[in-house]
Amino acid sequence: MDSPDEAVRTGVASDVVFLEAVEINPVVVHGGGKRISKALETAGMESRFVNGLRYTDAASVEIVDRVLSNEINPEIVDLINSLDGVAKGFSGTEIFTCKKHAPDGEDYGFVGEVTGMNTKPLEECISKGVTPVISPTARNAEGQIYNCNADIAAAQVAIALAAKRLVFMSDVPGLLRNPEDVDSLIPHLDIKEVDELKQSGIIAKGMIPKVDSAVSAINAGVDKVSFVDGRINHAVLLEIFTDKGVGTEIVK
Repeated sequence: MDSPDEAVRTGVASDVVFLEAVEINPVVVHGGGKRISKALETAGMESRFVNGLRYTDAASVEIVDRVLSNEINPEIVDLINSLDGVAKGFSGTEIFTCKKHAPDGEDYGFVGEVTGMNTKPLEECISKGVTPVISPTARNAEGQIYNCNADIAAAQVAIALAAKRLVFMSDVPGLLRNPEDVDSLIPHLDIKEVDELKQSGIIAKGMIPKVDSAVSAINAGVDKVSFVDGRINHAVLLEIFTDKGVGTEIVK
């Protein structure tokens, strides 16, 4: 929902409002990669990625937190509310606790791995028909703010709230066999096929944390995970309410 296209942002927000209306109880975990990159560039700082995750040092984590929690988050809340929805924003530091993300010996800086979650305020919102909107930041045991991957954070929210569906939204059609060919969309994927697709390089770079998060969510009880292109009008509704869908669905 950090698309520079106002029509795209409004379309996604209208889908959230529709889900509220039919009592599906959406929960939004948003990213902000483009805005963060722009803010870092303005500050004279370089964006660097390690295994699909943004390397975040002590200086850049302050910018990341500001952009995600103080700029993008209230903008999304205001947009949903302007369309007659009811949303409430949360900084991820209110919801997530984390540890330093270092699973493979790589240095990611202040990138966090969610280890705990305060679900009470989210459950209170859901019980009142309010959509929680959460930024993907967290604090560790010492109170340090960390940048978390939005897809990973969203999967952890889905698991903690026992969600039935998890939808990842980006600006690509879904999982592609050939990243240069939009017609190579994989519409249906069983999690048993994931390792093979990783080894062949089809699942690579920024798609790795998305797919790994999808597999974790499904193994924890989420029925279905979808990857959709937010630029498609009503992509979320088409994916949820039609048999064919518009993106990639991953199931067990």
